[in-house]
Order: sequence, then structure tokens, then C-alpha cells
Amino acid sequence: MTMSHRPVLLTGCAGFIGMHCAERLLARGDAVIGIDNLNAYYDPALKQARLARLQKQKGFAFHRLDLADRAGMAALFASARPHRVLHLAAQAGVRYSIDQPDDYTDANLLGFGNVLQGCRAQQVEHLVFASSSSVYGGNTRMPYTESDAVDHPISYYAATKRANELMAHTYAHLYRIPCTGLRFFTVYGPWGRPDMALFKFTRAMLAGQEIDVYGQGQLVRDFTYIDDVAEGVLRALDKPATPDPGYDPATPRPDTGSAPYRIFNIGNGAPTVLMDYIEALESALGIKARKRLLPIQMGDMHSTAADTRALAAWTGFAPATPVTEGVRRFVQWYLQFYQHDTRP
Repeated sequence: MTMSHRPVLLTGCAGFIGMHCAERLLARGDAVIGIDNLNAYYDPALKQARLARLQKQKGFAFHRLDLADRAGMAALFASARPHRVLHLAAQAGVRYSIDQPDDYTDANLLGFGNVLQGCRAQQVEHLVFASSSSVYGGNTRMPYTESDAVDHPISYYAATKRANELMAHTYAHLYRIPCTGLRFFTVYGPWGRPDMALFKFTRAMLAGQEIDVYGQGQLVRDFTYIDDVAEGVLRALDKPATPDPGYDPATPRPDTGSAPYRIFNIGNGAPTVLMDYIEALESALGIKARKRLLPIQMGDMHSTAADTRALAAWTGFAPATPVTEGVRRFVQWYLQFYQHDTRP
């Protein structure tokens, strides 16, 4: 049931996580105003297909808009008057940020600043924004906990996401805008991103091609299934951030404070070695992969693992879909969506 006659503004609605969250909001009766610039970072046809699903549903309105368009963003906030904002749009991808940092500056820094200004102007009751497990950077203590220091990013993408957390905290402190940041851990599943490993592996294996396996297959990721992520996002959205009554400025921590500001991991809590992930895909496809083992790429983290206790305590929910089941569901979607065509 919707909490207000005012809509939810959702940025990145044609994205992977954005589409799934929009569908859940619409299904429960929220009006959703979605924005996306439909850029060509990956196959725009997939983004268009996601958008087409949303446009068939009652209560959804779409605006094609770039986050970095300051005047356009201000005008949209003024006309939409959202009561809550779910900010999922960003220039994603660790490796791409090595080659095209300007895209990250525009979308993730300037764009996020425009979102914050819109939230301030409309006095939104809650801003939930996408951060990333990448902010943990060079940290080696596992699992990653929200109270850990996150001052050593190893990619420009990670640096922009950490900057978003700091920018949001400032607006929460100065203007008392409740802000919640969600650190996503390797999200996968139906309608996923073609630049992610599962999509690339599936496409290559169906075409009889080798797959590139970085880190000699020994990289570890906390693969998190999309339905779990969407559920966690909506539960966080429904519980606006509040100041931490136990916060001690003499021993500050990065995930809470005296402002209405919270940071949570959204991960599966079950780290998986990349080679085991590939085995789950081989089982789902019934194809043995031909693997080309390669060294770890610049900017990549060797391992990620999420401590999910804070999200569970705050929302009563923690992701738990096993990788074998999540990969099976992805393959089922892929084969149906592409009708066995190996050329997405």
C-alpha cells in the first residue's frame, strides 16, 4: 500500500536493479516516476525491453533525462514532488572507470549532487541511494562490516560511490534529509547486466567459445540474487534513516551518526569462489565451459563478503537465495528472452 499520494522518484528505472524495484513498487500501489538516460554503456535494447515492461503498468511515468542535466533535474523534482527518492542510476563498472573516468564524474558526482539538491528543494521524507561493496577497496578483513573504515578505494568507480556516501551524510546533517546508502554486493539474476560475468559466461558458453576467468578463478564474490536485493531495497525505503542514539563523536563510525543517515550492506552473506559460480552455471546450462585462466584485472578486488546483520536488524530481512538456485533462474530467463540466440 502506498504511503502517500506523492510518488516515488526512481532514477535508473531501465537498469537491472531499477526495473525490479520499480515493478515491486508498482505492484504494491505506489506511483513511480522513473528517469533514465538510456545510454549505450551496454545494449540499449535490453534497457528498452525493461522499460517496456514498466510502461505497461498502471502508475508508471517515464522521463528520459540525464542526471547531470541540472536544470532538467530541478524541473523534474519540482513537477514530480516525490515523497521518497530511490536513486539507482549511476555509471557502473569497475573496469570501465579505468578508461572513462569522466563518465563517472558526470553521472556519479555531478548527477548525485543534482539528486541531493532536488531532495532538499522538495523536502523528501527519505532518500535511498545505491552505494557499492567496491568502497571497501583494499580492506582485507572479512566479512566487510559497515563500521569498517573505507578510505582506500582501488578504482575510480569505488571512489565516486564513497563520495556519494559522504555527500549524502552532509545533506542529512545540514538539512535533516533522511538518507540511506545501500552497499550492493555483486547482484545477479534475470534481466541482469551484459557486462557482468554471469551474462558474459552464458553467452560465450552457448556460442561454444572460451570464457575469460580472471584471478585464475580464485576470486571470491558475495553473489546476491536480484529478488533478495529488491526486497531489501524496498524494506530500507520504507524505514527512513534516523540519527543513531548511541553515536559517540569521540569514536566516529562511517555508517551512522548524529544525522538521520544509515549505511547497510546488501549481500548474500555466503561468499562464493568464482570457479564454483562457474560450476553452477555449467550445471544449469548442461555445458562444460572451456576456461581461459587470466590474472586479476587492474581495479578488481580479490574478495568480497558481506556482514548482513545490520540490514537484518533494521529491516527484519537478509538475502539468502543460494547461488545454484539464482543461477538456474537466470539461465531460464536468458534462454527464454534470447530464444536460444547467442547474440544478445
